[in-house]
Amino acid sequence: MLLVEPTAESATDTSRPPRHYLPEDFLVTDWATIEPFFQELQSRPVHTSAELERWLLDRSELEAVLSEDLAWRYIHMTCDTQDPARAEAFQYFVNEVEPLVAPYDHALNEKMLASEYLAGLDERRYGVFLRSVRRASEIYRAENIPLKTDISTKQQQYAATVGAMNVTLDGQELTLPQAADRLKNPDRAVRETAWRAIQARRLQDAKPLDALFTELIGLRHEVALNAGFANFRDYMFAALGRFDYTPQDCFDFHAAIRETVVPLIDNFDLERRQDLNLPALRPWDLDVDPSGQPPLRPFGTGEELLEKTITVFQNLDSYLGDCLRTMRQMGHLDLESRKGKAPGGYNYPLDETGVPFIFMNATSSLRDVVTMLHEGGHAVHSFLTRGLPLGADKHPPSEVAELASMSMELMSMDQWHVFFPDADDLRRAKKTHLESVLETFPWVATIDKFQHWVYEHPTHTEAERHARWVQLFDEFNQRTVDWTGLETFKPYLWQKQLHLYEVPFYYIEYAMAQLGAIAVWRNFRQNPTEGLAAYKRALALGYTAPIGQIYAAAGIRFDFSTEYLRTLADFVREEMEAL
Repeated sequence: MLLVEPTAESATDTSRPPRHYLPEDFLVTDWATIEPFFQELQSRPVHTSAELERWLLDRSELEAVLSEDLAWRYIHMTCDTQDPARAEAFQYFVNEVEPLVAPYDHALNEKMLASEYLAGLDERRYGVFLRSVRRASEIYRAENIPLKTDISTKQQQYAATVGAMNVTLDGQELTLPQAADRLKNPDRAVRETAWRAIQARRLQDAKPLDALFTELIGLRHEVALNAGFANFRDYMFAALGRFDYTPQDCFDFHAAIRETVVPLIDNFDLERRQDLNLPALRPWDLDVDPSGQPPLRPFGTGEELLEKTITVFQNLDSYLGDCLRTMRQMGHLDLESRKGKAPGGYNYPLDETGVPFIFMNATSSLRDVVTMLHEGGHAVHSFLTRGLPLGADKHPPSEVAELASMSMELMSMDQWHVFFPDADDLRRAKKTHLESVLETFPWVATIDKFQHWVYEHPTHTEAERHARWVQLFDEFNQRTVDWTGLETFKPYLWQKQLHLYEVPFYYIEYAMAQLGAIAVWRNFRQNPTEGLAAYKRALALGYTAPIGQIYAAAGIRFDFSTEYLRTLADFVREEMEAL
């Protein structure tokens, strides 16, 4: 099994690795400059297993260059969704390049799988990779290429729509993330005004977003039928390479969350209502500190957020600090919220350079600190897999990728004094975050169970969709919160979850990885040195091993049974009580 040990040099090197196949000065301009390389790979004779490995590496280099070019187009577009030139550059790749790459990608897969020298490849080294290639080959259909292009175009509409949402409060125009900061204000009237303004703004685009989602459901269902699947859910389980669990396992996980975690959250909310001395909790009462103190302000600017995060990482391990320093040196961060910027946050791997890009919408809140640490964990993962030879090795499934980010949130808490030098603020921050860790499970279960229903019933009406959403929301979330008079807003709450529009079925992984992250943190609490070393060893595997083996390398189990969930949820609760 290939294992690349992390080194300080690999985290501080800002140079692009030398190319062995493409010219050093090659740039993606149009399809005419790209196609000759695909044609050469398709026609190249392969006479030995060694030549097949060389062919694989050359193909991987071409794919890395294309992937990084697309990445920058996406990054530039999300940094300014109102710039037509950026949107056009991204759309050009989606419409004019990706549809032409897809047939070659399939043809190259078929060539490799048909090679008489395939059996000569090391099964331990290539087994996971070949498993994924075989699955991709099985579900490929040429007729789905234009459908996927159409889907990608429509997905872009979501980011543009949400990125344009602003509200005016006290004469000040704010992005929705900026307005959401007011939900932490001790003044209940301020919170209510902000909450209503945010929901009213979202409601303005609720019908167009509903129509967009309906279009996406139809297109995705057609893709599934073309590939021989009963529905898009089953297709996506294959497309996402979910070899390790089934839809029924997801349903069982939902039930486990409802049984073990939802009652804990109900108790938290009851305590919150008592601490706030309220006759009833309302939706705008859920983010304010129950002590009545003003919101935590852990940093002032994006640069301060970055500098403090580097210090936190450095205190944990010098390699971690070097990762963020290198990103800062290369300008691979855009952290502050501003008008016209796409919502959310991400770490985008850059396959050729090996130094990723972090995008987020910071507004000086605790949530921003957690987001930065989360995306920083993804970034570290990118650095640790930087030296793996195949691009596919650098892209583990989300169950592993999110383990990297969520574990970093928890392990870094020992260094949060960098952000919160006051002991009381530090305690508040840790308790708030640990509560949010547990709150992850019900929300993920809601979104995931909703997705299963949506694609199992692809011809449902919007009214049926709203009713099902409300039913699931009430099953898992805010069961002690009073929504009287706010019923108009509740049916559309799902629209704020960009995953439903942009990356369907990518969400249950958050709960699976959150469970794993708690286990990593528990190990770290018992032995910080070994816990962190095991975390790095596991991530450095990339996707050269199955999920279960990667989790085992981290010293934990890939297990989301009721018993395991209850054990780890109780651990979090005990840590909260000890604060």
